[in-house]
Amino acid sequence: MRFVVILFLLLIVASLASALLLLLRNGSAAGGGTRMARALAIRVGLSLTLFALLMAGFASGLIEGRL
Repeated sequence: MRFVVILFLLLIVASLASALLLLLRNGSAAGGGTRMARALAIRVGLSLTLFALLMAGFASGLIEGRL
């Protein structure tokens, strides 16, 4: 379970870095905002999925207090 959590955290940080690079590179150019919004939406989806997996792990007993 620890590996899954670390993987999700790395994916979240990568998505956030991708959105930052798109913001710096394209700014408000046409199409740049859409790609940045998509990267941020992916980050939010990954965060919610990680939260749901952690809650399910605690409820089922797969995670016992500490990772």
